[in-house]
Amino acid sequence: MRIVLLGAPGTGKGTQGKFIVEKYKIPSISTGDILRENIYLKNEIGNKIKKKIQKGQLVSNKIVCNVIKQRIEKNDCINGFMLDGFPRTIDQAHFLSKLNIKIDYVIEFIVPYELILERISGRRIHVPSGRVYHIKFNPPQIEEKDDVTGDLLSLRKDDNLEILKKRLEEHKKNKNLLDQYYKNEKKIGNIKYFKINGTDSVLNIKNKIQFILQ
Repeated sequence: MRIVLLGAPGTGKGTQGKFIVEKYKIPSISTGDILRENIYLKNEIGNKIKKKIQKGQLVSNKIVCNVIKQRIEKNDCINGFMLDGFPRTIDQAHFLSKLNIKIDYVIEFIVPYELILERISGRRIHVPSGRVYHIKFNPPQIEEKDDVTGDLLSLRKDDNLEILKKRLEEHKKNKNLLDQYYKNEKKIGNIKYFKINGTDSVLNIKNKIQFILQ
């Protein structure tokens, strides 16, 4: 089973992605995770990525496509995988198609941009563990502190409101082209393409995805 999750930042792809990979025993390939890993390693690619993200710009297609290709070629992807955050542009969608890898499902999460701004600007993370909180929707037991360690929580630099607005503008530019591309792919029978209301409850969305993938 090969699945693509589409949607702007903060639409719930990460939350539902965890359910998908656990239930169907396939690896999650998150563009964001791979890019952040390179930033953490402070290698040449990581430094280029960091500068782009801090300006609210998209990382170049060449860099993103190469790291995704390398990840898909690993042995744990033989029986399937889930792509989270890729493709984000029509060029990336064409690149994926040229790899001759059959994508079975494309699931797109739809959330109004105003709500996305509220969701993401309130996110807090515990960097060492990856635990994620939200000051309104999922607050820590003690304000601004991790529940397990008591460490201070952080705001990701790319969750800054000004940078986030730029990211959403970039998403808006690419969304229509991707929508049309996958509608055409669905029409000719290459994929199954679904749109999901990301403002619904986590449980309802989970049940809808389970119904889609059964």
